[in-house]
Amino acid sequence: MSGGTQVQHPLGAQMEKMQGVTGAVATGPDRHAVASCRSRWSRFWLVLTLAMLAGCDGGPPPQATAPPPPSVVAVAATMRPIREEAQFVGRVAAIERVELRARVEGFLQERLFTEGQPVAVGDVLFRIEPDRYAAVVAQREADLEKAKADAQNADAQLARALELVAKNNIAQARVDELEAAALVAKASVAQAEAALGAAQLDLDYTRIRAPVAGRIGLSEYTVGNLVGPSSGVLATIVSRDPIHVEFPVTQRELLEARRAIAAKGGDPNRIRVRARLPDDSLYEQPGHLDFVDVTTNQSTDSVTLRAELPNPNGLLVDGQYVGIVVEAAEAEEAILIPQSALQVDQQGTFVLVVDADGKAQTRRIETGPDLGADTLVRSGLREGELVITEGVQKVRPGQPVAVAPARQPGGGATP
Repeated sequence: MSGGTQVQHPLGAQMEKMQGVTGAVATGPDRHAVASCRSRWSRFWLVLTLAMLAGCDGGPPPQATAPPPPSVVAVAATMRPIREEAQFVGRVAAIERVELRARVEGFLQERLFTEGQPVAVGDVLFRIEPDRYAAVVAQREADLEKAKADAQNADAQLARALELVAKNNIAQARVDELEAAALVAKASVAQAEAALGAAQLDLDYTRIRAPVAGRIGLSEYTVGNLVGPSSGVLATIVSRDPIHVEFPVTQRELLEARRAIAAKGGDPNRIRVRARLPDDSLYEQPGHLDFVDVTTNQSTDSVTLRAELPNPNGLLVDGQYVGIVVEAAEAEEAILIPQSALQVDQQGTFVLVVDADGKAQTRRIETGPDLGADTLVRSGLREGELVITEGVQKVRPGQPVAVAPARQPGGGATP
């Protein structure tokens, strides 16, 4: 302090002394004093450093803590009623399809339908000008009447000749001639009747009728055109209710289907067929299989199957491509799990399940078809077992896991 006596700490005094000593060249007796002072300061700093280290490491070393188990999402394998199904691509085919053609030649006089309308069996659709054919019919009718008259006259002459020959008033040769003439007259009658029938048939062909019920398509000819057997198709009629769908199935798929049907009693009525429309919706009217082709397509090794479906509203149209869903007629209980739980290795398909001890375990399973976001499990899993769906990449078999509930699409957790 100013104006008073300054008290200096011994350590400071020693340091100043050291600085004074080291700042000058020590000679004589001072050299030994400097060396002694340095030795004491080295020991002092060593003790101070050890004391500081002892203060920092005064407690026992900390123990290494185990990492927490990995967090995973798991869901319970559920048993639900499902129908096993297989999907194909097929084509709609009308049960009856008729191409209308002219069977006689003539000018088209009338078209008696609206394109696209339903028609019934026997409806007159086209009329070809009939005058020429009506005239031929009249001529054939006259020929028939003449033939009948000739036959009647020949019979009368033969009858008189038989009376005369009995009295020996006519030669037998003349009688034989009259008998032959009567037979020729009868043949002429038959010939005239046949010609009349052919003429009437041609006249009837001038009216083109619907041979089947269904819907009629576009007319290829308008009134006034000359049509005949070489004119091609005038219009097409297709039936619409019921209707067929045809689709190819490989031999392997057909064999598996037959084994599945046999395992369930061999009743093909347990199989039903539905059509999937272009907007991906299912056609509401299911059908049934009614035909399996007797030959195999050698280029694709497939067999054509056919099903019959009701079509009261005409929603299915001849020639249309549709998806085909073949499914069991009755629902059966089966285990379903999310597809995200499936893992595949060289040995096959497996999932990771959480056992009673909270550890992940490998479970080999046999799967069936996919149903939406889920997969059917045929064997290897029991109802209620927890299957890991998220976080499988962080888990090893036998490792404890922390299970979190699955999140619902709306943000809530699955109970």
